[in-house]
Amino acid sequence: MKPQEENKFNNFCFTDFDGRFSARLAAVIPRYFGSEQTKVSGISARYNCRVKVEYQKDLMGLLEEGMLLAVKNFKHGRVGTSRFTLMEISRVWPEHYGLRGLSDHGYYPMQFEIIEQSEEDWLTNDKSTMMIQIDAIPINYDLIINENCDFEFIKGFSYPVVGSPTYVLNSEMINRMYNQKIAEKLGIDPSKTVEDARADPRLGLIKMFEASQTAIPIYVDFEKLIRYHFGVFAFTGGGKSNLMSNILRRILLHTDNTKIVVFDISCEYVFLLLDLLADPTVAAKVIMEHRINSLEQFFNSVVKPKEYEADERIKTGLQQMMDQGKLAYYTRPKQKIPTYSQFLEELDSQRKDAVGKPHYMNAIEKIHDAVLDYVEKHGLSENQKVDEDFVKYIDALALEVIQQFKVHEKSGLYAWATTRTAILDVLRKKQEQEKEVVGGLTAEKIRELLEGDERLLCISISDPFIIKELVITLTQDLLVRRKRRFQVKPYILLVFDEAQEFIPEMGGSAGIDKKCSKQVETILRQGRKYGLGVCIATQRVAYLNTNALQQLHTYFVGTLPRPYDRTVISDTFMIDKTILEKTLEFAPGEWLLSSYIATGIENVPIFIKADNAEKEIEKFLKMNA
Repeated sequence: MKPQEENKFNNFCFTDFDGRFSARLAAVIPRYFGSEQTKVSGISARYNCRVKVEYQKDLMGLLEEGMLLAVKNFKHGRVGTSRFTLMEISRVWPEHYGLRGLSDHGYYPMQFEIIEQSEEDWLTNDKSTMMIQIDAIPINYDLIINENCDFEFIKGFSYPVVGSPTYVLNSEMINRMYNQKIAEKLGIDPSKTVEDARADPRLGLIKMFEASQTAIPIYVDFEKLIRYHFGVFAFTGGGKSNLMSNILRRILLHTDNTKIVVFDISCEYVFLLLDLLADPTVAAKVIMEHRINSLEQFFNSVVKPKEYEADERIKTGLQQMMDQGKLAYYTRPKQKIPTYSQFLEELDSQRKDAVGKPHYMNAIEKIHDAVLDYVEKHGLSENQKVDEDFVKYIDALALEVIQQFKVHEKSGLYAWATTRTAILDVLRKKQEQEKEVVGGLTAEKIRELLEGDERLLCISISDPFIIKELVITLTQDLLVRRKRRFQVKPYILLVFDEAQEFIPEMGGSAGIDKKCSKQVETILRQGRKYGLGVCIATQRVAYLNTNALQQLHTYFVGTLPRPYDRTVISDTFMIDKTILEKTLEFAPGEWLLSSYIATGIENVPIFIKADNAEKEIEKFLKMNA
């Protein structure tokens, strides 16, 4: 690269930290997929690159893991263009020539003297004695820049030229790389970024160039984030709920055609979304496990961060919610109405007693076919609940069939066929109970709220059995109705905090746990076609249904101390373990973000610092004090 061309690109794309950074690519090391390391962790690149940097005393404070490097590669672009291989810094460390040659077998006083003298060397710019080493991983993108400084990113890996100069992408280029497409879609100017959730849809700041106090915001495409599912993974205290509430807040404030259902088994989102729930312009509903009769009872039912546990200001927001009629409670159905599929399962269970009795089998087949014909003729789904017309129809047909095939009156099939009218009593009792219930919401009424004006439903139920039962019923109903109507919008985001409760690993689950896990997996597999998105958050990735986990297109990873959890993330999302290990250093609120679809550049890990949701709550409490 010519000096004048280098200077032009330095100003536009690259930074040398005011002349401090001078580096060259020293080696490109193949990473073998058959090695022991790759058996226990996923890798996204076939090579690891080693970069050697001339030592400058200030440089170690400026270089950070996650920064992007550019090195010229062997591919030739169009005339007048330069093509660079992009790679992400995974490790930075300084080396001292004297310390590197120090042996534990040497004379002890000499060892101490060399170590003591090296301290003064670090405070100089002595390039002959010291060096900075960088390990970097190709991100499988090439950067092409023409003579007019127009740029584009090309997917794929190109082998870089060993020995060529290495450049650091500057903050403006990083901003354009991650935010340009999304900012244009959202109609915002990233250079005017602010932390206020109502003014700016950013999720936080990219953790680069922090030493120079350069603020680079991070935006995501909310439509793709919702529709293609996302996950939040971190250990207790990592800020999962804080990040989740921030994402949900910005989705509601900066999208028009999106609804959110939070299955809040930990009962903490009433506080975390207090400013939105108390806002009269936001159509919302809080659904508790039991009827709330007083403000004090409501206050005690909400889980709050330690510093807010005794904060009386919260009662003002809760009272506003009660005054606006946003508080309700869940009513479990006392009488269960079977679906068409359950009706068929009951009928199929009679086959065991009918073995060796062909006329009984013929009777069962005739009733079975009649049920399927009825469902098809009326455009119904097998997951829908039966109605009165169906019960009357099938009761008359069953009586006719058992007489036709001479079914014995003491047989189980005869008893089943002659008691179908009992379902009518269940249907009528349910209708009477719904008329009597005041303020209580059934699963069907919750679904009707979503089809109405409500944009935010916070279902705060701490009983695992009750909330799982509701998840199964509500999600089945939503999916079936959208399939039947071929409906995609409005998008509905289903949020599962403490996801290990809802989608546990299938092999070790049984009963309602297994049924709930299977149902949420079904939503993850099929929901994107019908505008049903899923967000899952958990501290123990290892306990999750991996089939469900693999449906996520975007993920936020915080600190995961257990190696097995990191291995699952590495293997499932094909993220390099060396990048993932950086998360062990994260403070609460710091995240590794990567997405196949929702970020400005696909499948490139980004270290970010999320905005603090509690600042929005504190602002609301001060305004209403």
